[in-house]
Amino acid sequence: MKKLFSFPNPVNDAAARSVALGVVGMCVLALATGWAWILLPLTYGFLARVATGPTLSPLGQFATRVSGPRLVAWQKYVPGPPKRFAQAIGATLTLAATITWLSAGWATARWILVPLVLAASLEGFLGVCLGCTVFGWLIRAGVVPTSICEECGDLSKRYAAAGHLSPAGD
Repeated sequence: MKKLFSFPNPVNDAAARSVALGVVGMCVLALATGWAWILLPLTYGFLARVATGPTLSPLGQFATRVSGPRLVAWQKYVPGPPKRFAQAIGATLTLAATITWLSAGWATARWILVPLVLAASLEGFLGVCLGCTVFGWLIRAGVVPTSICEECGDLSKRYAAAGHLSPAGD
């Protein structure tokens, strides 16, 4: 049971980016068509990935078994804890959107998806994980213990290795 409720560490970045692209696709489809019911599998997917990594998530399974391994240029391994934190942010947003949809309607709920689309697009298309960045800030601020992820406290190394500027613009 403990193995079921675990999160991979490290995480294949190609699979993480594939999941993000799937999230973008689902959100854009919901926004373009008005199909609010898409929030249900989207929310389930985030909750499943937070709880079990890709194990119980259909999108996570597709990303780790099919699309991720084929994205050769994106193959690298990154720490798992910040990716789990990013999934928790997505779970929070989609759960809020689902509750808002059920209580106040789609016209209000759809606006909650906008920051999710933006964050998932940055991850999927550019490999910039906002949740991972916030996780690093929380470690540097002492809110999250460094022992959770030694590598995560120094974001400049991670961004330099990925070929991006650091969040400070260095």
